[in-house]
Amino acid sequence: MRKKYLVFLFLLPLNFVFAQEETTFFGFVIDAKTQNAIENVVVSIQNSSLTQLTSADGRFELHSQIKGQQLLLIHSQGYKDLLLKIESNFGFKVNLGILQLEDTFSDETPAALITLLDSDFSEDNSSSEMTSGLLQSSKDAFMQASAFNWGQARFRVRGLDSENGTMMLNGMIMNKIYDGRPQWSNWGGLNNVLRNQEFSVGAATSNYTFGGILGTQQIFTRASMYRKGGNLTFSGSNTTYNWRAVGSYASGMNASGWAYAISAGKRWSEEGFFEGTNFNADSFFICVEKKLNAKQSLNFTGFYTPNSRGKNSANTNEVKQLTNEKYNSYWGWQSGKKRNAKVKNVEEPLLMLNHYLKIDDKTNLNSAVMYQFGKVGNSNIDYQKGHSPDPVYYKKMPSYFTSLYAKDHGEFSGEFTPDYESAEKSKMTFLDNSQIDWESMYRGNQTIMVNSEGDISGFEPAQSHYVLYEDRTDDKTFAANSNLNAQLTSNIFFDAGVTFRNLKSHNFQYLLDLLGGSYFEDIDPFYKGNQSKSDLQNPNRQVKEGEVYGYNYNFLANTIDAFTQFRFSYKKTDFYLAQSYSMSNYQREGLYQNGIYSSNSLGKSDMVNFENFGFKGGFTYKISGKQSLFFNGSHLTRAPSLRNTFSNSRLNNSIVSGIESENISSAEVNYAYRSPKLKMRLTAYYALIKNSTKTSFFYAEGIFDNGAGNDATAAFVSQTLTHMNKKNIGTELSFEYQISSILKTTLSAAYGNYTYDSNPDVAITNDANAVKPGAQTTFDFGKAYLKNYKQAGMPQQAYSVGLEYRDPKFWWLGANINYLAESYIDVSPIARTAQFYINPANGFPFPEATKERGDQLLKQEKFDPISLLNISGGKSWRIYGKYVGLFTSVNNVLNLTYKTGGFEQARNANFRALNQDVSSGTPSFGPKYYYGYGRTYFLNLTIGL
Repeated sequence: MRKKYLVFLFLLPLNFVFAQEETTFFGFVIDAKTQNAIENVVVSIQNSSLTQLTSADGRFELHSQIKGQQLLLIHSQGYKDLLLKIESNFGFKVNLGILQLEDTFSDETPAALITLLDSDFSEDNSSSEMTSGLLQSSKDAFMQASAFNWGQARFRVRGLDSENGTMMLNGMIMNKIYDGRPQWSNWGGLNNVLRNQEFSVGAATSNYTFGGILGTQQIFTRASMYRKGGNLTFSGSNTTYNWRAVGSYASGMNASGWAYAISAGKRWSEEGFFEGTNFNADSFFICVEKKLNAKQSLNFTGFYTPNSRGKNSANTNEVKQLTNEKYNSYWGWQSGKKRNAKVKNVEEPLLMLNHYLKIDDKTNLNSAVMYQFGKVGNSNIDYQKGHSPDPVYYKKMPSYFTSLYAKDHGEFSGEFTPDYESAEKSKMTFLDNSQIDWESMYRGNQTIMVNSEGDISGFEPAQSHYVLYEDRTDDKTFAANSNLNAQLTSNIFFDAGVTFRNLKSHNFQYLLDLLGGSYFEDIDPFYKGNQSKSDLQNPNRQVKEGEVYGYNYNFLANTIDAFTQFRFSYKKTDFYLAQSYSMSNYQREGLYQNGIYSSNSLGKSDMVNFENFGFKGGFTYKISGKQSLFFNGSHLTRAPSLRNTFSNSRLNNSIVSGIESENISSAEVNYAYRSPKLKMRLTAYYALIKNSTKTSFFYAEGIFDNGAGNDATAAFVSQTLTHMNKKNIGTELSFEYQISSILKTTLSAAYGNYTYDSNPDVAITNDANAVKPGAQTTFDFGKAYLKNYKQAGMPQQAYSVGLEYRDPKFWWLGANINYLAESYIDVSPIARTAQFYINPANGFPFPEATKERGDQLLKQEKFDPISLLNISGGKSWRIYGKYVGLFTSVNNVLNLTYKTGGFEQARNANFRALNQDVSSGTPSFGPKYYYGYGRTYFLNLTIGL
């Protein structure tokens, strides 16, 4: 007993000494709008391991043994971070009082990370796709500028496509197996319920997946995470849609352990910014959570977002000069209404069930199963035995007549023979008929009925020469995964996960509308006999509305992704190591026996298998409480997308010759400074993507060599590029300075150099040769000399300066000036091969083909720089205890016209054809361009319930 007292007396003064060697900080955290306490807010001292969560009443108490001045960080999902300067005085308790957190979205700006800008809805995930909607941070000035200021010019973070980022929903990978990209339309209209997010940029660590070199975005739809309450949102705009209405409500967790959140909305317009671009979309969302016990919960998530969008065309300079930058060749008048021939329809509902298990205080296991199904359709006009319905078909344009040349004289070029009279007539005809003529197509599908007196009494349906069809993809995806997060020691953390995905993708041509006719022949009019038939198993079919024709096949795919990661956190340094393994197998299953490839189209193809590995690591050095230096590096291999694995999947089972996994490396170094007044980040990055594959289709003239024994010198071909490398190097600056309590300035800059880093191999397939006994179908065109050409589709430099005023009476106004430059056209690879200089008539080089002229013709076009002024502002009120917020923005205030992207047409596939076309001064096959929005507005009213 005496010994116990002695031990007690000995420990007591030690305990007193240790109590004197710390400072206690305590306070309460509440919502600035509702004034309610916020639970589970992370309270930490920056660049240290001291962390605590607030209790149910919003209280926290943090014991610090760090001397001197520090920065206290208050962080919670859906709120803006609060950074406070604190002073440690050992032995004292410091009352920080009531700390108010402001909703991240109080300004009603679009949701962070998923920023579905209108340019995200560009042409079918093509090279013109704008992907700045991925991985945008609401906290970083640079990321805000990327999404909300530069996005309208199709800026891409680090010049990387969205397939290089990983999008996740409750721990499940959402990137499509088909092309590696998220399907943006699946998320439209769900902004209000997709705000609980975590993200990492570049190769930085993620707790849920290995991730890509662009970063990782994790969205949580766990019902208990939503703050109780609801809101109604009403919006008006003149971009993709004109009107939007959304209602959302979250119940919070009740005493019985149930919680739910729901949302429903609609967006629509008869016509968006570009002519004929109608839009109609609905959105429905529900999540329900049941707390089984203190350690387990089940959460169900389901959403359905059907949407329909009329597309807009890329146009040549000639078309733009005759019309305007809003011109769209895809629509025409029908019964007094504008009807768009190219409409994208998406209906892909998703169902997910998550099981959350808290194994102990330091270990969590999240498992999930997901099923997504539905359809994606892209409509277009198909025609047989008739003239092209395209109003800008090249033979209808003035340039066709002003770029005419006589036939070649032997090996030499013919004379320039423009027909200006016909060109003028063509111009007048086009101006009078510049849109699709639906009425003419209906009449072409019908026969005239004559009465007994010889007068026309009506029209009778006949064989359709023109129909409206849809390229359909009906996917069924099943996925299951499990993620483990554990704290092994006070300094070591472990993350691991595995995901299995199974895809059955049915791809087919679907007849939507006979356009007044009675049937449509299931043939390819460019071929004869059996070769013209789409399916030799069912020849001579007369297709009706709602039936499949043309092509019909399944893609079958299975993927397994697994990763492990160790994170180490210490007083002055943090570092991590992660590794990944993936396995993919792809197969095509032909449902039609195509007449051209009768022996290689029906049934299953060979299985294509890929195994891949990845390694990445990084460390952070905490210079002080305000400054840190961190580095991330990664090296991984990645299976090619399903899309690029098969060379012509609509017709046959052929696999791209020599296809292999991509090889990807990246590195970045960052310096960050963060204080209550100044937040700054400076980043330098490097990325190299090797062995990429890309397949495209086009009609090319003068492409084959008669001297080599080929019959035709023009053909519709497929082009496959392999061993294509891309290199992206650049720097980023994010600068935000709080001049005073009401005035803030921001500066953002991106300086990049994105180039092709190899000369890829080019293979050209001519399907027409497949029907000729012994004829060659695939031709090796050697190298496309693309090295050091610029990657297309985005500005490589961007700068933004902004000023924001926030009045204490809850209104604010902001403006920023943006400058974007170094944006380039997408070049034609076939024009950069040695074959480009060969005369197809004799197999010898063109005599007029000099290096100087070749360099002029093949010089990559650089678009003019863009200067954009954007203004935004908002005001909030509390009316009868309810929050009411108004937000408005005006982009491109000066209404400037600018190009956001474009591509060279590949039809002129040899030197003489391109040289003649360009030398005419009015090229018939000039580049096509996409244009950005002029002055646009967005108005948003939110009412809290």
